[in-house]
Amino acid sequence: QLQFVESGGGLVQPGGSLTLSCAASGSTLDYYAIGWFRQAPGAKREGVSCISMTGDITVYADSVQGRFTASRDSAKNMVYLHMNSLKPEDTAVYYCAAGSYFCAEHVWPPRVDEFDYWGQGIQVTVSS
Repeated sequence: QLQFVESGGGLVQPGGSLTLSCAASGSTLDYYAIGWFRQAPGAKREGVSCISMTGDITVYADSVQGRFTASRDSAKNMVYLHMNSLKPEDTAVYYCAAGSYFCAEHVWPPRVDEFDYWGQGIQVTVSS
């Protein structure tokens, strides 16, 4: 069974950058689309980005478009979320996920139940 271990979160000042990593084990990620989600206190978990199973399509939420970049490395069985120009409103617990979700602009945003495997979540705090 696919399992993720997330790393790379922490405290960063507004305008700063962080890169989140998810290391997968138990199965190859090649069979799955990848999703990145976040959940702020008191809010629902929301989709941040998705990468198609083949890696040729990446979709972003409007709130992070142009600032975040999601990527996957099949050789290392890892996925990444590079976050630039961070804002206080980006503060949340971030999750990577894998599933059979069809990642495309016209079906955005994804639902949580469209992903089967989840990382443990990692805190990102943007504050001065």
